[in-house]
Amino acid sequence: MVRFQNVGMRYGLGPEVLRDVSLHLAPGSFHFLSGASGAGKSSLLKIIYLACRPSRGLVSLFGADISTLSREALPPLRRRIGVVFQDFRLLDHLTVLDNVALPLRVAGVKRAEIREHASELLRWVGLENCINALPPTLSGGEKQRVAIARAVITRPQMLLADEPTGNVDDSIALRLLRLFEELNRLGTTVLIATHNENLIRHAFHPRYHLSGGELTGPFRVAPPPSPARVASAEGPA
Repeated sequence: MVRFQNVGMRYGLGPEVLRDVSLHLAPGSFHFLSGASGAGKSSLLKIIYLACRPSRGLVSLFGADISTLSREALPPLRRRIGVVFQDFRLLDHLTVLDNVALPLRVAGVKRAEIREHASELLRWVGLENCINALPPTLSGGEKQRVAIARAVITRPQMLLADEPTGNVDDSIALRLLRLFEELNRLGTTVLIATHNENLIRHAFHPRYHLSGGELTGPFRVAPPPSPARVASAEGPA
């Protein structure tokens, strides 16, 4: 579904923010992308959702070389990708329900179906009591959950999430993780950029790691040892 080969990226005449990046996301896979702030995670995601093109290297998306795509070919590809942005990008003049429903309205879905699907998804992310609220009245964590609901309402073929649990507590973060995993079980390819190590440890999905613009991985995350195994290793009290 996504393939990078020796990809480099720079903004203007500045230094490369991504250097010789190679990765492969198979259809239906689930990966984490870890790395410190400024490591290049957001830049890598921008290339995948076609917000920008790399400075060099090859990028294949849904089997198509993006360097050969015309401007007219980009919107249909973008509609196959759901994106959770770090800055939410909600429309302040629309209610929570209307923000979540917006992708369905654009797709021409019937009004009754739109309300049903949007309401169900808001219950799933724990915002059933905020349907008529406007984004400026919400907390950061609530805005995050609205953004996630909007990104997944069309059941995209691929979901990209940039720090999707950065503004929520651990219990909500795990609830959102289960939502991502359920989408993945339904066939959606998932890539989550995060520095939340607790989230990564709870999921056991492979991760890529970015440091200074260089990508390593994927690494398989090992589950934590069980209490019985720890006690056995430590010996009798």
